[in-house]
Amino acid sequence: MMWFWFALLCLLFWGGADLFYKKGTDADDRYSHLKIAVWVGLVMGAGALILLPFSEFTSLSGMAADAVKYTPASLSYIISMVIGYAGLRYLEVSIVSPVQNASGAFSMIAMLIFFAATGTVNEDLGDLSAGNLVGTGLIAVGLVALAVTENRLARKEADALAGSAEEKKRNRKYQFGALALLFPILYCIFDTVGTAADGIILNEETGLGLGEIEVLILYGLTFLLAGIGAWIFLLIKTKKPYNPFAKKEMLNKGAAALFEEGGQIFYVYAMAKNPVLAAPMVASYCIVSVILSRIFLKEKLKASQYACVAAVIAGIVILGVMEGLGEME
Repeated sequence: MMWFWFALLCLLFWGGADLFYKKGTDADDRYSHLKIAVWVGLVMGAGALILLPFSEFTSLSGMAADAVKYTPASLSYIISMVIGYAGLRYLEVSIVSPVQNASGAFSMIAMLIFFAATGTVNEDLGDLSAGNLVGTGLIAVGLVALAVTENRLARKEADALAGSAEEKKRNRKYQFGALALLFPILYCIFDTVGTAADGIILNEETGLGLGEIEVLILYGLTFLLAGIGAWIFLLIKTKKPYNPFAKKEMLNKGAAALFEEGGQIFYVYAMAKNPVLAAPMVASYCIVSVILSRIFLKEKLKASQYACVAAVIAGIVILGVMEGLGEME
């Protein structure tokens, strides 16, 4: 049942990260998403260096070879996350997060297809009882339904915005309207690839022979390089060095990066234990994001949104109960 608790902790951490990502986003700063990437790169890079003595890497050349193999997964994640940061400039958390995390349902399907096609559905991956299927199905349906609901609400809001031509030009939501949904949609696509790749890579039968600590190190170092690249880009474009440790930058961006790293640790261990069931459950961290945005950012929720949230929570509870019963047998 450890995968369940790892996934539960992951979704709590990442839900908190979403809140601080939004609080740390400046809608008027066109480089806000890159500044967040710098912070996440710093924290993940530091985490990777701390874990390095505990890894099973025997040489730098071996680590470099494994890094190349893990590149498709790590780059997919990094691209999706930076796209997600950019989307927060134009859309509320309660819209962005659910659309993005429909990837949990899609990656679960992708992994099932891959494991079935390769004949590697072992006991851990194949432990899909009727209760587990119902719980996972509720989560998947709830995530997709919430994404569709948010899409529809965003389009209605964009169409309903009124005012003079000058007001419309100044209004970022009106200016981008439903086009802003391209950000979370692209996030969903790249995150689906990354999550499915992680599930395959971390699996003992189909993977690259990498352990959880090794994956955390490779991902952290890759994000550190991406963060350094973002810092250099900012230097070139703005003609002055970005100081991530300035007081106004540290509070929210730093908190978001710490929550991200905490969630990443639990995510890797959950995916290593049971990727097919963990993927949609982890993706349901958008439910935490939606609830926190309602409480702290005063974003309003409609009845249809609450229904989707309830479905996902019910699915998580069912998975927890089924895993608990399984432990008792």
